[in-house]
Amino acid sequence: MTEEPNCLTLTTNSSICISIDVYWAKSGAFSCELEEEMTEAITEAAVDSSEEVSEERDDLGTFESDDSGTFQQVVNLLDIIDSESAKTDTTGAGLDMRKTLASVIITEKATTEPSVVINTLIRCLQVSEISTRRKVNIYNILQEIIQQEGELEEQCVQRLVAIASKEMREIPEMEGYMKAEVASDTLVALSRNHFSLVMYELQHHLKPLNLTDEFVIITLAKLANGNVFEFMPYMGITLATIFTMLRLANEAKIRQAICGAMETFCETVQFYLKHLEESVYPVMTEEQFALKVFPMYRYFVTVWLRHHNPEVKLGVIRSLKPMLGLLLPNDDLREQVYDYIPLLLAEYQGGLEALFITQVLRQILEVSVITNTPVPQMQLHTIFTELHVQVCNKAPAQHQYSSQNLLEMVHCFVALARSYPKELMKFFFSQMETNKEAVRVGTLNLIRAIVSADEPRMSIRAIYLAIRVVKNTISDTRSKVRMAILRIIGQLALSGYQERIKGWGLKYVSVQLTLSTYKLTNRRDNFYLRDLEERMVHKVTMDTVKIITSSVSGMTNEFWVRLLCYIMETDYMDALTPICISLTNLAEHQLHGQDVDVSMAGKSRQVDLPAPQKLLARLLVLMSSPYKGEGRGIAMLNLLRTLSQSIAPSMANMWELEIPLLVRYLEEHTEFTWDQKAWEDKLIQFLRNSLKKTRGSSWSLRLSKELNNQIASFDSPSLEKGFLYRALGFTLATGLEASKVEVLLLELLYKTDYSNDFDSEGVILCFGLCARGQVKTVLNVLHDFEERIQESEQSWQISAWRKDHPWRRETVKSALMVMYSCVASYCHPQLLLNLVDSPITAKIIHHYVSSCQDICLKMAFMKSVVQVTKAINNIKDLEDFHFAQKTTLTSIIVAVIEAEPTDNLVSPVRALAMEALSHLSKLKPFYSTEENSELMDISIHSVISLQLPGEDNESIKTLYANALSSLERLMESLLQRQLDPRGLQEMVQLLEKWILSEKECEREKAMNLHLYLMRIYVHSTAVCIPLKMGQFGTMVGLIAPCTCDAHQGTRMASMNVLSSLLDLHASQTCSLWGSSKEKELEKCKGDIQSTDVEKIFCASSRIAKMVCTEFNCDEVVSLIQKLCENTGAMDLQHDKASVIWIGSFLQMRAKELEDKVAEILSAILVHLPVVDHPEVRRLLIEGILLLAHHHQETILTSLLRQPLPMESHLAEVWLAVSENVPFARTMLHSLMGRLQSRLSPRVSATSKADIWRLAAVDPLMTLCTIHLLVQKLDENDKLPDFLPDLTYTLLLQLGSSHRPETAVPVLKMWKLVHTAPLPEEMNLQRLCMQHVEGHRQRLAELVLRGMDSEVLSCRISSTAVCVEVRHRFMSDPVLYQEKLLKPAVLLLEKGADQEEDEALRVLSLRALGNMALGAPKKVKQYRKVLLEKCLGALREPVSTSVTAEGMEALTKILAELREGDVGSSFDAMSEQCRIFFDNESELLRLKAFILFGKLARVVGMSKKHFFKGEVKKAWIPLMLHSQDPCFNAAQACMATMFQCVHFWGWKSLQHPSGPSDTTTDDKMIVFQTTMCSILTQKKPAVLYSFLLETMAYVKNNLSRIRIAACNLAGIIMKQMSTHYLKKLDFPALRNSLQELQLDPDPGVRRAALETLEVLDSCSQHGLLASPQGMS
Repeated sequence: MTEEPNCLTLTTNSSICISIDVYWAKSGAFSCELEEEMTEAITEAAVDSSEEVSEERDDLGTFESDDSGTFQQVVNLLDIIDSESAKTDTTGAGLDMRKTLASVIITEKATTEPSVVINTLIRCLQVSEISTRRKVNIYNILQEIIQQEGELEEQCVQRLVAIASKEMREIPEMEGYMKAEVASDTLVALSRNHFSLVMYELQHHLKPLNLTDEFVIITLAKLANGNVFEFMPYMGITLATIFTMLRLANEAKIRQAICGAMETFCETVQFYLKHLEESVYPVMTEEQFALKVFPMYRYFVTVWLRHHNPEVKLGVIRSLKPMLGLLLPNDDLREQVYDYIPLLLAEYQGGLEALFITQVLRQILEVSVITNTPVPQMQLHTIFTELHVQVCNKAPAQHQYSSQNLLEMVHCFVALARSYPKELMKFFFSQMETNKEAVRVGTLNLIRAIVSADEPRMSIRAIYLAIRVVKNTISDTRSKVRMAILRIIGQLALSGYQERIKGWGLKYVSVQLTLSTYKLTNRRDNFYLRDLEERMVHKVTMDTVKIITSSVSGMTNEFWVRLLCYIMETDYMDALTPICISLTNLAEHQLHGQDVDVSMAGKSRQVDLPAPQKLLARLLVLMSSPYKGEGRGIAMLNLLRTLSQSIAPSMANMWELEIPLLVRYLEEHTEFTWDQKAWEDKLIQFLRNSLKKTRGSSWSLRLSKELNNQIASFDSPSLEKGFLYRALGFTLATGLEASKVEVLLLELLYKTDYSNDFDSEGVILCFGLCARGQVKTVLNVLHDFEERIQESEQSWQISAWRKDHPWRRETVKSALMVMYSCVASYCHPQLLLNLVDSPITAKIIHHYVSSCQDICLKMAFMKSVVQVTKAINNIKDLEDFHFAQKTTLTSIIVAVIEAEPTDNLVSPVRALAMEALSHLSKLKPFYSTEENSELMDISIHSVISLQLPGEDNESIKTLYANALSSLERLMESLLQRQLDPRGLQEMVQLLEKWILSEKECEREKAMNLHLYLMRIYVHSTAVCIPLKMGQFGTMVGLIAPCTCDAHQGTRMASMNVLSSLLDLHASQTCSLWGSSKEKELEKCKGDIQSTDVEKIFCASSRIAKMVCTEFNCDEVVSLIQKLCENTGAMDLQHDKASVIWIGSFLQMRAKELEDKVAEILSAILVHLPVVDHPEVRRLLIEGILLLAHHHQETILTSLLRQPLPMESHLAEVWLAVSENVPFARTMLHSLMGRLQSRLSPRVSATSKADIWRLAAVDPLMTLCTIHLLVQKLDENDKLPDFLPDLTYTLLLQLGSSHRPETAVPVLKMWKLVHTAPLPEEMNLQRLCMQHVEGHRQRLAELVLRGMDSEVLSCRISSTAVCVEVRHRFMSDPVLYQEKLLKPAVLLLEKGADQEEDEALRVLSLRALGNMALGAPKKVKQYRKVLLEKCLGALREPVSTSVTAEGMEALTKILAELREGDVGSSFDAMSEQCRIFFDNESELLRLKAFILFGKLARVVGMSKKHFFKGEVKKAWIPLMLHSQDPCFNAAQACMATMFQCVHFWGWKSLQHPSGPSDTTTDDKMIVFQTTMCSILTQKKPAVLYSFLLETMAYVKNNLSRIRIAACNLAGIIMKQMSTHYLKKLDFPALRNSLQELQLDPDPGVRRAALETLEVLDSCSQHGLLASPQGMS
């Protein structure tokens, strides 16, 4: 078939192809490659589905032939959608495009055949085993179809509504929620065009006082939202019904659902009320809705709002807002709503988000203003207080909407100000008297908001009162209060109240401008925070000035200016060298009395020289880069030497010695040969030596201060600034006054730009160095700094601490963490042990957990942990030290590792975290075994799942290598803590899932890690501890398949691991593993490196055979179990390797595994079903057969103990057995022996094989197995000699009463003994007689043996064979030739006599009767026995079935006998037969009539007179039962009656007269009338007796017989002579007939009435007739 471009042509999916073509033509978005992939996917799905179409149709029901194609197409497309959804996104958007395409095709298919597609999707939903993902996909497609098609067939809609409703209400945990949600959405989609059907279904499940399902309420809400006007007629009853459920809703979920529904209902009602003109339904007023909603509002606020669950509280609060939208417009209800305001205010004290409460309060308050119905005054103070507290206090950390809440609060206060301005301002005035800064600032901000409110109703009095409150606060000097007042003044000006600020307002602004300028101009260096606040005050002041007037612009030019000496402040460093040289010359001249006017010149310039410490600090820092500025270092050193007496006289002598050495070092080097670190070390040593000379004075402290001042003069990064931080740290460490050191350190913390890594690291180093001598001081400073940060955060000013570089919270916390760890690194060891838990580590943890935890913060945290743990580990004596923070640190680090992306590396955080864990693992308290395992698992997952870095990305390569290295070190550290077999096993278990990964890179990394740790274990002392039983086999079983891995690196690593395991095993056991095997193993390693797959498999097989001898039986079992367990976990290559190892071990060790066969077989059978590849399955089954040849009984018992029904993999095993005919025949003999032994005496086992042979198994499983083997052997014609014994065995099983479920269902019905034969297709004739030529004698002997068995069920089954095969068994010549007929008859006679089992007696009688059919010539020979046993069934009727079978057998037997053959039994048969004419059993009446008719044909001359009397006695019953309610009985009775007419001698009545078109009843009336007429003439006395006998039948149980009796009585009375009429007892007859007028059957009443009329007529006729006329 030709394939056109962009068109798919599939044989079975032509319509799908057309849809694909259309979709591609429209979108144009698919490439040729995607087109081919989609074609292939649909084709494969079609093929797979066609192979299993019968199974699917079993699940989905039968389909019309016209629809089967569409059904198959839809199912195929659903399979594609499911398969694409399950795949990982490795190919970009292609997978999603294919999934979308398949969905579009189904939707387009629905445009032409909507009913067929929808019915197909509905049937797919009804499949018993269907995944949640598939159901979700189906529902999504149905929603698209519903939106596309609109109205659908009502039957489809009803079915879909029922199914979706059921799915929606059955909500298991987790994934079921998604299924319920899409089912709910489907119902909502249906409601757009089929609202009534959906609404009826939902209302059906919404019953008063009965708590409905969560999604019923959710769906109702969705319906209301999407169908506003249609839903309104149901809204009232829905709200009322839900109200009855409120007390029953105790769980949080259902309460949330109800709250959400109420929110939607109220919003819907509001929409409805706004659009009443569009509604065609009866209109409900707003008041009616409000009255229905208010009880629920009251219940929500009073009961549910107190629920402990915050989500329920939130749901209640959210629902209140739309509810209030209905309630507040109602005047009466509004007053009641006010009563519940305190309950809402009380929720501020809980953990609920304050924003939602405030929104509700704002709604109430604003409506109160609009409607001019203020809230009661008694509630005002509570409202003011609660709202004010929310404004002034800091919101809890968990509240996310604090800023929005503040805005809502402002609106609330604006509303209150409009209603109660006087009361509100009075409250504000009282709050301002508290003198708390936060309260004052908050109150002033509220006043500013009230002033700025654009409210026309805001009275001028409110503004006046607000200004009074502000004026009362202007004396407050705190910065925040001042800023707040300034902002109010500015807002008054903006809002048009300029007149109100004249005087006091302008004066206040002027004072603040002057004050802030003065404070900034005269700032103190150690109060940086206050400076910052003053800057803010100044800025606000300037903004206020700009607002008020533009005439004071000159004030902005007032700045604070400070002049310094050129050398101290200049940034032009190139001039430093000549200036220093000049200064040195001037100093020398001054010291020698030359140039005395220099000082005067200096004074004339009004420039003071800097302090000695300041000068030293400046020069030391600049000397850190000695070769800059034309070699300034030497010049500065010479200046210091010259000014040594002026700077520090105590240092002068030391400087005279030290400075020349420093100068010489610089002269000996150049800027290209010197060492920066060495030079800095020399300068630091020079500084330390200098400070030692001033010990006991404050000189070092002043120097520290000057060094600190120099920090701002240098850029970051720079060598000078780096040295400056280092020098400052050393200097501060020698300070004597701790309080002043604290001030300097605190100042340093405040002015540092933590966003600058260089500055941050410099400060950290400074604090660490300072901690050498001032550790407690440093910790106190850090603590003080943290508290001040907290205060700044509360005052909303953290971003304004420094104007030039505002802080970022996370960077500060990162720096603080590293500071603490640096303190730990430099701290004295003995002090460290006391401080490391708290505060050092505690502070590190606090700063980490209280931040946003970005990458930088995580890295800082990890570095801090590493530094702290290293510092602790470096302390020599740690015997009694327990690191209390270890658990907390571990949990944080683990969380960080888990949060890292598992597919790529973005930072060194992962490696640092594992390094931190490595160091932590060495500290006490040590990790428990479970914690060790958890850490290993998390770390392994974090690294092994990473993708390999690209070849051109060196940075990622470095990160990747560091991560692997850190993982190895961590695993080693953790393994060292549990270096024993258990620890080894846990480690292997953690690596197992990665060793079995589908990704090559993950397998290789896991195997290399396994090798690394295995080598550590082998070379450790743990090698002396023996492995656990089976552990060695399990570990080898895990590694063995990887020797055939597709990746060479994995193969080699697995070989090395295997070598390590063998070395470990050899060292722990008396192994014969020697050098020869080592050489062979090395040779196999070489072959493993080959690229030839067959060579690799061959090498792996050799390895398996080589190491097999090292395993004991238990290890073999564990190895095979592990190999089977991992089969199917990876690719085909691994599976083949697994079965190769299994086969090699079984081939070499099968004989030794007698006690382990069951375990091995169980392992193979459990995992055989999951093996897909035929070759792998074949090899596994060959392993089973190999075991079976050595341990037949064990294997046979184990296989038979598998559960039914027999799975395909078991059938496959038995089919493999059947291929070996001799072995299959042996197994078949054993199977039959097991079935026969169930009915044999129990014998004792003498061997292990006997134990397995005699073990109990399910006989049904045995039967199924026999069937499978027989079926296969029969194909090869290997079965005939088995048939007799097989038949006998099956008969025993069919008759077994121990396990009746083993019988075929139809054959089990033998126990009930239906009289009708079994269906022909289930008849045992085929089983027993077909294909048994030459074996009939054996079969007959077995059947007779069964009939003579002591087991009742066996006798029943054997007798049933005689019955079911009818005359073929009884006529078999074998019975005569081998003289078996007589034993058979005797056994049947015995069965007919026994009273133990009714079924056996019935079958025996039936078989005796069948003898007349099968062996008629032998009937006379055995007539005495036959007649006697059959008559016995009639004389002693035990049951209906026995009696009926006896009469039927007599009927068959009489057909082959004459009167003379019957003898005296004829009389008994006649009498017994007549007894059953009136029996209640239809069956007995039928058999009796037939038998009586047979007797009428058999009777001869000798019995004719006797039988004539019997006919007379039976005549009335015969005539009446000709109208028997049982049709067959009536027909048989009528036939028998006409056969007996000739005994009366009336030839005219032998054939019924009358027209051919008359009914049987009419013919019967004619016959009865004629017969009565004849009897009136010839035998009137007989007719009289017949009447009396007939009247006895008017009380018969059968209504038809009562009617016939009435009719016959009437006929007889009409024909009766007057003489006999007079003899009648008319009153008695009349009474009998009148009683029938009360009969429930109208026919009886009618017939009795007619007969009564005849009786009255006859009575009158008899009384009026003369005696003469009565002759």
